[in-house]
Amino acid sequence: MWISSSISITDLQSPQQQPSQRFSQLLTTIEAIELMPLLPGLKSSVQTLYVLIQARNKCQAGRYRITLKRNRPLTYEQANKPSLIGVRKGWNSWNTSSLLGTPLSSEIAIEDEFIRKFLAGTWHRLFLSEIIIKRHSNTIRIGGIVNQTILPQKYYFLLGYTEELLSNLLKSPVKIDICTTEDKNALIYKYI
Repeated sequence: MWISSSISITDLQSPQQQPSQRFSQLLTTIEAIELMPLLPGLKSSVQTLYVLIQARNKCQAGRYRITLKRNRPLTYEQANKPSLIGVRKGWNSWNTSSLLGTPLSSEIAIEDEFIRKFLAGTWHRLFLSEIIIKRHSNTIRIGGIVNQTILPQKYYFLLGYTEELLSNLLKSPVKIDICTTEDKNALIYKYI
């Protein structure tokens, strides 16, 4: 039986109430309207949704704490929350190893980590951005932004050395695409 109620949704969204008070008022309204016999799973699904929203808001992983002086520089990738991966920012590894039935998915993840460690050691303190790894068929493409602190001849040597060594180790062609910048402050998106 459907009974109309005098409480509207706009009454539930009053700004002076806390979210938990609005939620309990919503549950009371649902019970007062006698929707429970009609929709038995509604209360539990609303409670589950509320718990999920609260858990997402309390998640601190991958978020940077705001400093008192707001002098910590963040790049665009660091400034976006992990929940925005695929929305505002992309993944650092692009491959199809996570598809159902794909063999060697763990080996590809280990290879990607090996590539990152190898580049961090070979290009010591030169990469300013995250290292992006894309796999197209059998080809591995590596990208990133590098600081212009050494001579161009050394960059070309490091490019050839890294491509050749990784191609022999991973048994697939490796291509490195880098961009250079003179000032590392050019990558700063905002300060927190």
